[in-house]
Amino acid sequence: MATEPVLYSFRRCPYAMRARLALAVSGIAYELREVKLSAKPQAMLAASPKGTVPVLVLASGEVIDQSIDIMHWSLAISDPEGWLAQDDTALIAANDGPFKHDLDRYKYPERHDCDALLHRECGLTFLSTLDARLVHANYLCGPTRGLTDAAIMPFIRQFAAVDRDWFDAQPLPYLQKWLADHLASRLFEAVMVRLPPWSPASAPN
Repeated sequence: MATEPVLYSFRRCPYAMRARLALAVSGIAYELREVKLSAKPQAMLAASPKGTVPVLVLASGEVIDQSIDIMHWSLAISDPEGWLAQDDTALIAANDGPFKHDLDRYKYPERHDCDALLHRECGLTFLSTLDARLVHANYLCGPTRGLTDAAIMPFIRQFAAVDRDWFDAQPLPYLQKWLADHLASRLFEAVMVRLPPWSPASAPN
């Protein structure tokens, strides 16, 4: 039986990214298994038939397969930066619901048969809300980074990357700085290490 939790992840997935951020800041040791989405390992599917990352398998065999739940689990064990005190559930829900809906249709309009620019404008409304909050503090819930920042940032990163010139040209100075600060952080660098896809023959990472 494994002695450390095992995290099935995909480097660029924003849900997996936020789970890795919380695990990293907590300092909890775990085995990271990078998943190739076109060839998902049977061990991951056996643990979580939903077939999406992240999936955290605890040493006890318990499975946590929702990213926010992984964040809360890891921070409940160790929260050295006080992230749990900065948990705006309504803002995270707005990100995971309406904003994610617009992000998917902005990034993949052909997949959804929709107007990408319409969804970009809808997404911009949420970005403007975040920018307005950041006028008063460096982070979304106060002067230091917390759970809400880590939960939302990977999705803002993905939205910005669709057309970086457009994003940089928007009147969102506080949000742009907030994103840049996250992307330049040692924490983000640590969770974005590149790994080959995991297989049962792989050595633990």
